Amino acid sequence: MKKSTPFFVLRIASIMLFTITFIPAFATYDDYFTRETLRMDYIHAGNHQTEFFYLDDLRKEPYWGGSMINLIDTFYYGNHFLKVFDINSDSLLYSRGYSSLFNEWQTTEEAKITSRAFTETVVCPFPKKPVRLVLMSRDDHGTLSQVFEYTVDPANPFIKPELKRPSATFDTYISGDPTQCVDIVILPEGYQDLDMGKFIHDCQVFADILFSFDPYKAYKNKFNIRGVLASSRESGSDIPRDSVWVNTIMNSSFYTFDSERYCMTYDNKSVRDLAANAPYDQIYILVNSGKYGGGAIYNYYSMSVNSNLNAAKIFIHEFGHGFAGLGDEYYNSEVAYSEFYPTDIEPWEPNLTTLVDFKRKWSAKLLPDTPIPTPESDFFMNRTGVFEGGGYAAKGVYRPAVDCLMNSFKGDHFCEVCEEAIEKMILFYSE
Repeated sequence: MKKSTPFFVLRIASIMLFTITFIPAFATYDDYFTRETLRMDYIHAGNHQTEFFYLDDLRKEPYWGGSMINLIDTFYYGNHFLKVFDINSDSLLYSRGYSSLFNEWQTTEEAKITSRAFTETVVCPFPKKPVRLVLMSRDDHGTLSQVFEYTVDPANPFIKPELKRPSATFDTYISGDPTQCVDIVILPEGYQDLDMGKFIHDCQVFADILFSFDPYKAYKNKFNIRGVLASSRESGSDIPRDSVWVNTIMNSSFYTFDSERYCMTYDNKSVRDLAANAPYDQIYILVNSGKYGGGAIYNYYSMSVNSNLNAAKIFIHEFGHGFAGLGDEYYNSEVAYSEFYPTDIEPWEPNLTTLVDFKRKWSAKLLPDTPIPTPESDFFMNRTGVFEGGGYAAKGVYRPAVDCLMNSFKGDHFCEVCEEAIEKMILFYSE
């Protein structure tokens, strides 16, 4: 129950955060893990007030693309959190924050009148010994509390080792070992067999665009980009309100949550089945469409169209969400969310604040004469400040700059705060 967690449970969960034993300093990745991936699929169900978790499937996938050094997440971004514990020592071996489509759906009007189920996935390095997987979720107070637990024995004969959708892959840009780079796998949505040459070209365009923006440009040598050759029976993506329905490999659709430009897919398992063909830290889905649209969720997947006039900046904007956990800085939006950022809780996103706990955000970057809130006058136009309006709300949520690629496509750069957040994430994954 998301909205009615008893206070004593919250206290216990909070205390647990500070009593965890971490991997001993003398231990190495190879002591605990193989170079493969453990994937756990689960069902996330409920409504605007409740959430429930149910085990769905366990898979052993052939590649691990993450760092072998930075196994413990130090950002604590996301509405959910995975922790992996060694059974024998109860040491924390691995952790990662993430968000979900279900969590966004909970803020829609539909969630107030019905319940739905979504499939979701968490991954970690494949363990050599039994481990305990713990899922956590943020409650109404922003506190991460345990909501699900499952013990995995790597010797379990029912962990499925086969690739469900084996597909050929190709290299778009390779810098080095997957464990020392940010690995992006690009998946094709709505590309038919005859479009595979176009998809290969579009992946190169994606890479060229990514490395034309800072800070990606400065850290180009810390990225690997691969594509998966998997065709759809038909081209494009569903457009329900125009009665357009196409047969595609990942079942994407515009009008997600009845927002025309929000192009996403509920078919998480198909996404993960295709991504498993390559080592990855991030999944990016290119939709073969010229219609304006896309979307992204932190450590879930990013998606955008390939040929809209604004495609370049859509790529960059959506990847900012999926990779670095950046929030939307605009507020004049038609999104279907209701009170997505409660003003009595500090958002976890690094580029948004409600001023509840601004000291842990970008307060150190403000010049002494910068007022809080900061007026959108010419004097502060190119300075870091605290500008009201962001996270789909005109009041109560603040952003660090008048404009930024996380706000609009008028400019061609990230603000100081977003750029630093991206840089920190690149370094985390590439060590």
